[in-house]
Amino acid sequence: SGDDGWSWASVLPLFKGVEDSWRGGDAHHGSGGEWRVEQQRLRWDILDRFAEATAEAGIPMTDDFNRGNNLGVSQFEVNQRRGTRWSAARGFLDPVRRRPNLAIVTGAMSDRLQIEGRQVKGIVFRQGNQECIARARIETILAAGSLGSPAILQRSGIGDGATLQSLGIPLSHELKGVGGNLQDHLQLRSIFKVSGIKTLNQQANSLWGKAMMGLEYALFRRGPLTMAPSQLGLFAQSDPSVGSPDLEYHVQPLSLDKFGDPVHKFPAFTASVCDLRPKSRGHVTIRDRDPASAPRIAPMYLTHPEDRAKAAKAIRLTRRIAAQPALAPYKPVEHLPGPGFETDEDLAVAAGNIGTTIFHPVGTCKMGRDDDRQAVTDSRLRVRGLAGLRVVDASIMPTITSGNTSSPTVMIAARGAAMIREDRKRA
Repeated sequence: SGDDGWSWASVLPLFKGVEDSWRGGDAHHGSGGEWRVEQQRLRWDILDRFAEATAEAGIPMTDDFNRGNNLGVSQFEVNQRRGTRWSAARGFLDPVRRRPNLAIVTGAMSDRLQIEGRQVKGIVFRQGNQECIARARIETILAAGSLGSPAILQRSGIGDGATLQSLGIPLSHELKGVGGNLQDHLQLRSIFKVSGIKTLNQQANSLWGKAMMGLEYALFRRGPLTMAPSQLGLFAQSDPSVGSPDLEYHVQPLSLDKFGDPVHKFPAFTASVCDLRPKSRGHVTIRDRDPASAPRIAPMYLTHPEDRAKAAKAIRLTRRIAAQPALAPYKPVEHLPGPGFETDEDLAVAAGNIGTTIFHPVGTCKMGRDDDRQAVTDSRLRVRGLAGLRVVDASIMPTITSGNTSSPTVMIAARGAAMIREDRKRA
């Protein structure tokens, strides 16, 4: 963006300010904030052995990914409080629900912005069969996410003129970058069958196992029902020439064909690896003017040759870790992608077969400099060419973060809130 206000030195205090870490406050962590961070409340032997295998493969152990150098393998920390999920709503919204200047409308769907000339005056939303208008006294804030925010802009006639014309939407303001620049972390889910060691697959496929999980959670707030989607994390380099880790693993003591399916009946673990800095770019476009219609999402994964080459390296690294002595007693057998994928091109094809979103979409209302024709917002998150409108969510990221996107999105919210207050004082 060209704005030092988004430098690491500038945003670190924001990360620390919202955090309430089990570690307490130090140079890289905060204490007393709204965003609770704790250690996990269970361990799996299979994941400990995977961590040891990772070290045998030359990637060091670490006890903290968040100190500026995230290279290494460790247990993920989680947003929980005493074994219960600590969501952004619990941390930030619940404490202020009863403020007299806050009205929360539920069961509603944002449709489009109300625009008069170059001034945004509010938003039109639907509640049941009724169309309602929320008028803004000073400005309107879009925070519908990387899929929702560009859709609202497009329904409002803000975006690429040719695209809007094809949908029969009158152009209010030309911004070609709306909905473009979509980036995501594509996770490549390698699955290995094992024997002689417990995984969640056995426990979840047993009535007794399910009963014990429920009892452990009810009595102690511990066990598999406290699990985050992934327990073990790993940051690695796809090539020694890479300056900082460009691969991230989410390792799980379970396996399934696809999200939403039951876990497999055989014991297994999943090592999901994603390219942290993909070159491929996708786009999001509404189908029609109906806010209830899901947008067209074209992530365009693996369309850049560098992404395909890195996918092959990532799968090879996973295989190298699985072949280390620490895992040998459990006889890991590759279930996915499976044998027959050896060349770079074969492995790129395999990546397409086993790859899926890791739910990190960003970039569709990107922040950028004045000379960037694809920039939707400026460095203060104001939509270019319009007054009274900001976007404050992950869609403003020009490039995706080299790690998970949840905490950076909370940081963006904190930075956006500070900007709103600052600009209010200047007005």
